[in-house]
Amino acid sequence: MSSLTGIGRYTYEISKRVEKDKYFECSFFYGYHSKSLVHHLDKKDLKLLKSIVSKNQLFKKIVRKIVKISSQIFTPTYDLYWEPNFIPIEGIKANKTITTVHDFSFILHKDFHPKERIEYFEEHFFKNIKRSDMIITGSEFSKREIIDRLDFNQEQVKVIYHGINHDLFKMYDDLKVDFELPKKFIFSVGSIEPRKNLIGLLRAYNLLPNEIKNEYKLVLAGFKGWENSEIMSIIDENRENIIYLGFISDLELAKVYNLASCFVFASFYEGFGLPPLEAMACGTPVVCSHSSSLPEVGGDAVIYCNPNDTKDIKEKIELVLKDKILQQEMVVKGLERAKEFSWEKSALEHIKVFQEVLQK
Repeated sequence: MSSLTGIGRYTYEISKRVEKDKYFECSFFYGYHSKSLVHHLDKKDLKLLKSIVSKNQLFKKIVRKIVKISSQIFTPTYDLYWEPNFIPIEGIKANKTITTVHDFSFILHKDFHPKERIEYFEEHFFKNIKRSDMIITGSEFSKREIIDRLDFNQEQVKVIYHGINHDLFKMYDDLKVDFELPKKFIFSVGSIEPRKNLIGLLRAYNLLPNEIKNEYKLVLAGFKGWENSEIMSIIDENRENIIYLGFISDLELAKVYNLASCFVFASFYEGFGLPPLEAMACGTPVVCSHSSSLPEVGGDAVIYCNPNDTKDIKEKIELVLKDKILQQEMVVKGLERAKEFSWEKSALEHIKVFQEVLQK
């Protein structure tokens, strides 16, 4: 999985399309203001800085202070400020503010996050979200949570589904990758952290009959998040059947989706959930949690499991792997379902909301 994940991918995909719209003259804030949208792959120094900051909590606090001060000193007054990542920056001045709130895991599932992140959100989220004239969120599930917990009414919260890049996530003829993969495998992708429930998936995989484990290995991709020592220990102890790829490029990710016999996403909680859609667009049968927003994403194209029940996860994986006719039906439904989501469609809906707020 590439280093541009989740919120970063959402921000970039929407921003690059808004930037091309003639209605807007855009400025981007990176701790400094710029007319240019920076892609994470174009700036290796930014990637290195992000890596250093994320590993050092004191440095992270210092950087946040610098960003806040620079925003207060050097910011002009904009017509509209869109904050794609939960918390409007205090120093950015604008006549109207729109904020994207992706989920409420920082309140409902504090154990899913590092302590430092929870402390930062508790200090800054609630006092700054009040500045928003409109909130955008990625699912009806998240909209209900926002209305239940914040002082915003139905009209002030707009649901805009995320998209996928259909030029990238599609079915391929050339499936060569620069690393070895088993002939048949179950695939899962995501950061190795508590929310993604990789422990549940690993335990479910171990419950599978030996003949299935001998035929289908488990392949994982994604970065090592936090609270992952138990997960990495299980992976290390089962190297014969479990393969951890770490980061892979977007193109490699798309090809691994294509090659997988089944994709499993056993996450406890998601505000949207891109990987199941990406897998469906690549023609891969998907087993997915029935929790949070995920049924909105999967519709009737996936097999749902209970993320809190490892036996149920195991049974749903086994159901899909043993039934070739079911697999074919899921591939057809998945391809059709994935067509309903695109970044172009999502960006157009964002632009519509931006214009509506500006005109009020």
